[in-house]
Amino acid sequence: MDYGQKNTNLLPLITNHYLCPMIIEVLKSKLHRVKVTQAELNYVGSITIDQDLMDAANMIANEKVQIVNNNNGARFETYIIKGERGTGTICLNGAAARMAQVGDIVIIMSYAYMEMDEARKYEPILVFPDADNKLIK
Repeated sequence: MDYGQKNTNLLPLITNHYLCPMIIEVLKSKLHRVKVTQAELNYVGSITIDQDLMDAANMIANEKVQIVNNNNGARFETYIIKGERGTGTICLNGAAARMAQVGDIVIIMSYAYMEMDEARKYEPILVFPDADNKLIK
């Protein structure tokens, strides 16, 4: 084999992205700086979120979310339970209750998988509630 010459037989496998499209995980939506209102250690794990906040951020029940605690730097994942609409509830349940205290400020993020071209154009939904976890109108 002449190592100075390119093997053009492999080029279609390398250059034809439709054979193996790249799928990446990107930020879908974010609830920025919400306050933890409850922590229920003796509950089956999850995070309960006010349904108004869920709707604004295009989040749904049982969706996996990542939570970042601004007060202590903790990062963890759990799933959403739909909370009562209009209450401002952000309640960490089960083991997640150990990751924050009532009054801590957290960021709740959800992600989606999409092809690279779609991801380049996608704009995540960013929600900035007030100090009482209410939507600012």
